[in-house]
Amino acid sequence: MRFEGSNTYVATPDLMLAVNAAITLQRPLLIKGEPGTGKTMLAEEVANALGAPLLQWHIKSTTKAQQGLYEYDAVSRLRDSQLGGKDGERVRDIANYIVKGVLWQALEADKPTVILIDEIDKADIEFPNDLLRELDRMEFYVYETQQLVKAKHRPIVFITSNNEKELPDAFLRRCFFHYIKFPDSETMQKIVDVHFPGLKKALLKEALEVFFELREVPGLKKKPSTSELLDWLKLLLAEEIPPEALRSKDRKVAVPPLHGALLKNEQDVHLFERLVFMAKHNR
Repeated sequence: MRFEGSNTYVATPDLMLAVNAAITLQRPLLIKGEPGTGKTMLAEEVANALGAPLLQWHIKSTTKAQQGLYEYDAVSRLRDSQLGGKDGERVRDIANYIVKGVLWQALEADKPTVILIDEIDKADIEFPNDLLRELDRMEFYVYETQQLVKAKHRPIVFITSNNEKELPDAFLRRCFFHYIKFPDSETMQKIVDVHFPGLKKALLKEALEVFFELREVPGLKKKPSTSELLDWLKLLLAEEIPPEALRSKDRKVAVPPLHGALLKNEQDVHLFERLVFMAKHNR
């Protein structure tokens, strides 16, 4: 199984190399990068390209590794037992109250699956090591039903992180790591072409110049990302904004129209407005 990219996702050669290295080594691929650089989409595109089912597990601060295996719904069983009647048979079989997690579904699947474990850095510090212990063994025991679940096929595992907290060294040793660099202008043009194949070159050129100059503004709290550029272009097309409206007449950067798609907090908007104002008065 090799990933060679797809028609809907622009993967750089080093990213494809990382995906295939993780598949060969049978290790999880840990993906980092700025928000909006396609970390989550990568797992979806690899699954589509390889014809593999995709199982997604979006991590929260309260998520425990056990939930990836299974959860025993004791509350529902107690409620059903109190109701009595026709649910008596169901209550006696504890298996009816075992909820399979993403890892269980992947291990018992009849074909290799792709697992996305999204934003692992949101969980507590014990979660990553607990998780990889189960992934290493490729089997686990269900104590409630005295059942051993073994993998039919080893899944392809993608783990994303936004660097909200440091991950344990033991966890990092057991992953293949790749950092998705922010796309340069040429790569970004390819990404835009995938989403807006008929976009006029003049508008694209002007929009990319404004976008990359905006990202270079010192002091921005949140730089605009790829997904925000695509949203902005969609709005420019919908409102039929001409290329010349993106700049002032003297070719200086102005506050771009529909900038709410690019700048996502008031500090950044005020900062950019001040810089534009200063530029006008320093001519």
